[in-house]
Amino acid sequence: MNEMQDSKFSLSKTLFRVLQGALIGLGAVLPGISGGVLSVIFGIYKPIMELLSNPFANFKTHVPKLLPVFIGGGIGFLGIANVLSFFLEKYPAPSVCLFIGLITGMLPSLFREAGEQGRSRASYVSMIVCMCAIFALLIGLKMTSVEISPNFFWYLFCGFCLALSVIAPGMSFSTLLMPLGLYTPFVDGIGHFDLGILIPGGIGALVTVIALAKAINTLFDRHYSVAFHGIIGIVIAATIMTVPVDGFITVAQSAVNVVCFVVGIFAALALDKFNSRVSVE
Repeated sequence: MNEMQDSKFSLSKTLFRVLQGALIGLGAVLPGISGGVLSVIFGIYKPIMELLSNPFANFKTHVPKLLPVFIGGGIGFLGIANVLSFFLEKYPAPSVCLFIGLITGMLPSLFREAGEQGRSRASYVSMIVCMCAIFALLIGLKMTSVEISPNFFWYLFCGFCLALSVIAPGMSFSTLLMPLGLYTPFVDGIGHFDLGILIPGGIGALVTVIALAKAINTLFDRHYSVAFHGIIGIVIAATIMTVPVDGFITVAQSAVNVVCFVVGIFAALALDKFNSRVSVE
């Protein structure tokens, strides 16, 4: 009887890890959301970074536990691209408001995670400085109205931003790609398995992981609180800058967008409550 219960628990835990991975993959491609933030909230950021920064030493201990997460991540990332492209094209403002609600609902979990090892004055300074830096960057991009024609080298850059959104929590790759006009063609290419986009994007992501994973892992090991409060500043600024102001012109539009925002918040809070019941070693 105990063996049967253990087997059911093990299966449910594996399925839950797949679900976590799917949500991380979903977060990696959704505008304004970071797959890295979700992995932090789910408590699996550290083992993922340990594996990426030192794959040979940690392969046997980490891969068996994280494999369901990686499978789910692939499903969430590739499976959502076409759906996301459709909704962003047909219902751009409500879709973005739903995403903003999801991020807002996750902020309490992120703040709790950031204070796990205590808070200092430097932590709050980091949060404010990072917030101001992202505001300055995104406002500058909007004011200059930078528009770029996608090509092989820009898709390498897309891959760089995508990998950065996983290994540096809070850095949503859409944050930079949307103002540059690269987000929609990149997501369309992923959804249609366009090798002309997938290959350079994959190369850019792989090079980024190899080059930066170890450094970022070391940063969070040595300056946990400061780094994570910086993440919160980045998330807040990037979220505010993604608010679709032109989607609140009429009362009807505003009502729909507010409902989507509230639904996103409740969905995030429910996810956090559900996630707290199952831990990943």
